[in-house]
Amino acid sequence: MSEELTAPADVAAAPAAAEVTDSGLASIVLQEGSGDEKPSSRDTVEVHYSGWQSSDGMLFDSSVQRDEKISFPLNQVIPGWTEGLQLMAVGEKRRFWIPAELAYGETASQPGAPSGALVFDVELFSIKKAPELPEAPGDLTAPDDAEVTDSGLASKCLEKGNGEATPGPTDIVKTHFSGWTSKGEFLESTRLHDGPAQFKLDQVSIKGWVEGLQLMTQGEKRRLWIPAALAFGENAPEGAPQGDLVFDFELLEIQSAPKKPEPLPAPDDVAAAPDDAEITSSGLASKILKKGSGRTHPKATEEVLVHYTGWTIDGEMFDSSVVRGEPISFPLNGVIPGWTEGVQLMVEGEKRRFWIPGKLAYGDTPTQPGAPSGMLVFEVELIKIG
Repeated sequence: MSEELTAPADVAAAPAAAEVTDSGLASIVLQEGSGDEKPSSRDTVEVHYSGWQSSDGMLFDSSVQRDEKISFPLNQVIPGWTEGLQLMAVGEKRRFWIPAELAYGETASQPGAPSGALVFDVELFSIKKAPELPEAPGDLTAPDDAEVTDSGLASKCLEKGNGEATPGPTDIVKTHFSGWTSKGEFLESTRLHDGPAQFKLDQVSIKGWVEGLQLMTQGEKRRLWIPAALAFGENAPEGAPQGDLVFDFELLEIQSAPKKPEPLPAPDDVAAAPDDAEITSSGLASKILKKGSGRTHPKATEEVLVHYTGWTIDGEMFDSSVVRGEPISFPLNGVIPGWTEGVQLMVEGEKRRFWIPGKLAYGDTPTQPGAPSGMLVFEVELIKIG
């Protein structure tokens, strides 16, 4: 049963008896715990909590009211929680006064998050210890017997594989890996998670990974010393590690990249609508290729199921549900204007070719990344309405 919760009498400011850490986090113990063990920053904890804004005492969230305890890794929450929960033992209940800089900030950038200083009552029920971090290698710089490529990537085979084939630049690989900075600071490891990582090599941003994994055979274990230029580089995303990196890889599986399907040939009249095409007042031109069996036309607000193929007027195919073997369903008012207007001319079972001016498609200079520009030609088969 949910509880009615009122703000603590001391919600506006921590009392003089509160413990205050160097960061400015203040707290008082409301209920003593039953043990001595305290969580580390990587452990997962189970808690009940209620949170109020210090400025006005407004309750903004409470697992107690929902009657649902919450579990989370301590390093994935606001800094005030990460620091504060590490002070607690199982069974303990504590009140925290968290400064804005240890919460969501004076003006929260996260949608729906409270701003300013916050007050939380937290009760700790259990601690699940995090797996031990893989130990950093003793050779954080490449040894003399490491192989070095022209790019500067250094590597050393730690355990030979059981095959001869190496992955190609577009293949899919399944691997276990652990990584550190050149100073021995731990970065990440698949060993801490449920299973290995799987990814396509040409979709990886770390060039050293792409090059290094192509040196390996299935079952091989290899250490890579990746120079900064082959890691995240100068344009590293926020929070990405800087400088040289070290990774241990185990290549578990290589999968050949699926072959790219052959594009469908463009219609003979792809460059311009023929004289017998129907043209609407908006400039949309179309021609029936196969008559339908239905009698009703879809409305702009209805959902339709179609097969389609699209070409630019120079005959280049840019998209096709036919090639993928997967028809697509969408509401007609959620697509480009040429489709919204054109498919409403059709009945179920009908197949029609459309010549869609740029203004009814993505424009002559599209702002949408990857979208084709100018006049487009589509062949559309209306499979189902609704």
